[in-house]
Amino acid sequence: MTILKKMRQYWTLIKSLQTGLLLVTGLAGYASARCPVTSLETLLGVVGSLFLAIAGSTVLNMVWDRDIDAVMQRACNRPLPTGKVSVREAIALGVAMSVAGIAWAYALAPIYAAVVFAGWFFDVVIYTLWLKRRTPWSIIWGGIAGGMPILAGRALGTGQIDLIGILLTLAILLWIPTHMLTFGIKYAAQYRAAGVPVFPNRYGERITRITIALSTACAVIAMLLAAWNIRLPWNYFHVALWLGIILIGFTFLSVARESSKLNFGLYKFASLYMLGSMMLIMIGTI
Repeated sequence: MTILKKMRQYWTLIKSLQTGLLLVTGLAGYASARCPVTSLETLLGVVGSLFLAIAGSTVLNMVWDRDIDAVMQRACNRPLPTGKVSVREAIALGVAMSVAGIAWAYALAPIYAAVVFAGWFFDVVIYTLWLKRRTPWSIIWGGIAGGMPILAGRALGTGQIDLIGILLTLAILLWIPTHMLTFGIKYAAQYRAAGVPVFPNRYGERITRITIALSTACAVIAMLLAAWNIRLPWNYFHVALWLGIILIGFTFLSVARESSKLNFGLYKFASLYMLGSMMLIMIGTI
């Protein structure tokens, strides 16, 4: 295998879209502090440390879940189940990226490194190794892990963990079900075959959709409270408000009308909502 093909396999292992979205939340958290980037070194440090830590944890998760991926149609062609990347290679890559990312974070600020490490630990150890195969409620810890990049960015900018940082983290935590449970509905049969407990299979699709709707509404409220406390300019806040209203409407429509097409549309729009909210924070706090 050529070096280019091998790099493509490695790139697949880090789930670039997921890693990229979490990286954007971290940058938004840092921008929310209105802490001016005084040097290219600082900006590269935030981007580099978060990318390495997030990507490293994702690779290690892929190593642990390779047996699950092998029996799921949507994941069976990933590099580890197909043998295109060896387990030893993936472990080495995941550990190297994780250590480098956390070490780089520590070089920027100890409090920033502590939150970055917490995100890595919650994701790899608590969520993936311990709870994912035991309970559908593992998504709570997955959500907490997903909220750590934005909290880390905020902590780096302010030098502390404050109310705004907690609200931003809560918004991500409550948004995670919209993202993950819609995915769980779409691939419920595959998760059942793999032996992974997910909400639709444990509590039924109706309860899952209601959970998504309530969680989404709370996520939007938390995001708007954070934006208000950040003192986001009114025009940006207005856009964030309408994005939230559309998302909430979308989720409650999915409760009233159970449709696989509508469910997948909600999954896509939830990601666009979060990306849009992060961009509004970054641009609005310049």
